[in-house]
Amino acid sequence: MINNMTSIIRSTQGGCWGSDRLRLRLYGSVFDLAVMPLIDRVESLQGVIRKVKRIEAMGQTGRSNYVDVTKFPKAGTSKLSTDEMPEAPTAPSTYNEKMLANYVPVYVMLPLGVISNDNVFEDQPKMEKQLKELRAAGVDGVMVDVWWGIVESKGPKQYDWSAYRSLFALVQECGLKLQAIMSFHRCGGNVGDEVTIPLPQWVLDIGETDPDIFYTNRKGNRNKEYLTIGVDNQPLFHGRTAVQLYSDNMKSFRQHMSDFIEAGLIIDIEVGIGPAGELRYPSYTGTQGWVFPGIGEFQCYDKYLEAEFKEAATGAGHPEWGLPDNAGEYNDTPGSTEFFGLNGTYMTEKGKFFLTWYSNKLLNHGDEILDEANRAFLGCKLKLAAKVAGIHWWYKSPSHAAELTSGYYNLKDRDGYRPIARMLSRHYAIFNFTCLEMRDSEQRADAKCGPQELVQQVLSGGWREEVEVAGENALSRYDSNGYNQMLLNARPNGISREGLPKQIMYGVTYLRLSDELLKDKNFKIFKTFVKKMHTDQDYCADLGMYNHQIGPLERSKPKLVMEDLLEATKPMEPFPWGEETDMKVDDFDGVLANLIRKLFSLFK
Repeated sequence: MINNMTSIIRSTQGGCWGSDRLRLRLYGSVFDLAVMPLIDRVESLQGVIRKVKRIEAMGQTGRSNYVDVTKFPKAGTSKLSTDEMPEAPTAPSTYNEKMLANYVPVYVMLPLGVISNDNVFEDQPKMEKQLKELRAAGVDGVMVDVWWGIVESKGPKQYDWSAYRSLFALVQECGLKLQAIMSFHRCGGNVGDEVTIPLPQWVLDIGETDPDIFYTNRKGNRNKEYLTIGVDNQPLFHGRTAVQLYSDNMKSFRQHMSDFIEAGLIIDIEVGIGPAGELRYPSYTGTQGWVFPGIGEFQCYDKYLEAEFKEAATGAGHPEWGLPDNAGEYNDTPGSTEFFGLNGTYMTEKGKFFLTWYSNKLLNHGDEILDEANRAFLGCKLKLAAKVAGIHWWYKSPSHAAELTSGYYNLKDRDGYRPIARMLSRHYAIFNFTCLEMRDSEQRADAKCGPQELVQQVLSGGWREEVEVAGENALSRYDSNGYNQMLLNARPNGISREGLPKQIMYGVTYLRLSDELLKDKNFKIFKTFVKKMHTDQDYCADLGMYNHQIGPLERSKPKLVMEDLLEATKPMEPFPWGEETDMKVDDFDGVLANLIRKLFSLFK
């Protein structure tokens, strides 16, 4: 495209060069673009533009109006020779404290099966190599699922943490921090699940005789992904309740990982409180036949939840009310159902009562498990966290059907997420949200998706409730559009040069570590993403320098009454969001085309 170019003389009128004349000598075959890798082509062309900008600056200062630029890189070379011209002075290597206040740490989620079903840390050399690559890229830490189905697989209270201890030691050796997920759900059946890790077999055995310990839909299909909320306080598991199962697991984790906690390796514990670790019902799952963008189904037809609803309805003076029987099936649209359709059941007194009960059960479940987590890790220098799903499809439909079946009672006139944030605030827990990378324009029009508005609503609600807000991408992305959307959501109003921004995410976790991520082109742009999250600062090991110092975990505040939680359902305008991030990751394809255009503009 740019071959065998010799001396080019370009005259400019006006602008910063005035009437100066610039001479560029581009020797033949310097830019053999056809054979150069894309990134190298971009870096080479970016080098040309950097030099042109320095030439412009010289023209402004009167140092020169004639420059002969001769030594450019050959094909395949990504570094420019600097013999002919000194580089501009670099910024000091010391941290800029005002910029560090805008620093958002980046974590990377490890593969789901890094610890095998047999409780073995396999392929340690490969993992060590990958962790060191992440560390060299400036990544702050990693996140890992600690599977209940692995560590307590041999029987009740027979915990085996040995494989995870080996993994944690390696993470520590590589200089990374660790986010540990207490994963009390099954792996397999959700989007992105590449391995299958079931619940402990002895728990599944109990389910053989009492299948109602699992979530159940209206047709009676059981979901063995997570124990139903209905058995939270039922002593069905060799004398223990489901809440006690989770509590004992976390207490054992603290006991066996105390050295890693005390050393500051483990900085937060994300408490699994539902399918995929998220505070929700398993309303959409591929194992039941769900396909995006189906509305999903309510999951409260096990005998335990059914009995609880009957008791609640009777107490409200409506013993005749039953669970919904007109809400459709997994792959229906809202308008095809009586419950979610125009003037549907969800708008009636009966529908509102059910949805309030259904969502309140979820709130109580999360609150109770987090209270046990707080007891288990009381005094430890770490944070608790909980994850909420980004149900962005049908967000722009009146009924928000997919959110309602998941347990998020969110409508135009009712905020379904701020009560969750208020509940988390009593446990000093981080609100972790998903789908940070998604943009409305990338979604199917017929699914009425609104990921951007959803993220804006949820994050705003978290900040209003004064909880730390973190997040992650829902699907693996390797492109600048996805990264730039995550950067925008991390700092919705850009960098504050006067200190801590009013709205800033506590951290971002990238999903997930893979061979694909570490490919040359993908990893180069990922490293740029990390750098931009760090506001172009180097990796900072001192959490206190960006306001993330962690003190001993305090005891949870007193339990909130339901009226206090429901007061947070009052809708409020979200905080304003910028159009785009001010710390942009370049789109290399776009940059390449733009640079070529700029070069050719010199020769017209």
